[in-house]
Amino acid sequence: MATSLGGTWWPDVHSSDLIASRREVGRLSSSQIENHDVMTPDVIGAEELIAKKSAVDQSGNLRNQPIDGVIFRPTRPVPHEDGHVTEVARASWEILQAPVVQVHITTTFPGRVRAWGLHPLGTDRLFVVSGLVKIVVFDGRNPSPTRGAVNEFVVSEKNPGLLIIPPNLYHGWKNIGTTEAIIINMPDRMYNYDQPDALDLPWDSEGAARIIPYRW
Repeated sequence: MATSLGGTWWPDVHSSDLIASRREVGRLSSSQIENHDVMTPDVIGAEELIAKKSAVDQSGNLRNQPIDGVIFRPTRPVPHEDGHVTEVARASWEILQAPVVQVHITTTFPGRVRAWGLHPLGTDRLFVVSGLVKIVVFDGRNPSPTRGAVNEFVVSEKNPGLLIIPPNLYHGWKNIGTTEAIIINMPDRMYNYDQPDALDLPWDSEGAARIIPYRW
């Protein structure tokens, strides 16, 4: 049977059929849900659907398998009666490994990409002060145990943290928010005005498309 609504015919669906369907969905095991081991829906365009994946596990830990030497240390905004305070860095944090010798601020407009950069000698220590930023690191180091790996970090003032990026790693970011992003960098080397420790591979170049398995 079918029902006419506004000139369009719709098949009748009995409540018992809906209940049975819901029971069938309820039989999916937690492991099936966790591994996206579910049946392909019988819908137009099913072959184009992509299973969603969570960036964190059930404990709230990032699923990223970290690139060798890359460290992300989450921090926490502490509320008080006048606002919030968030630690950016402390000398007692072992991940710093070297003294802070320079601090500078860089900003990025909404939708803009700044990639790919690489420092042969220096380590970047990045902290997003405001805005919503996706930072990506690619390991192209030939002797590295994580050669070919890509790490992605989405960071903001609501999800702050200090990101350590060692030498010889391609890295960059995109402002995926709606306001100008502000990022602090505390590299372990002072900027050399005569011979900057910086190499660039433009993110929209043919070389970047061929070398780095990531698209902004």
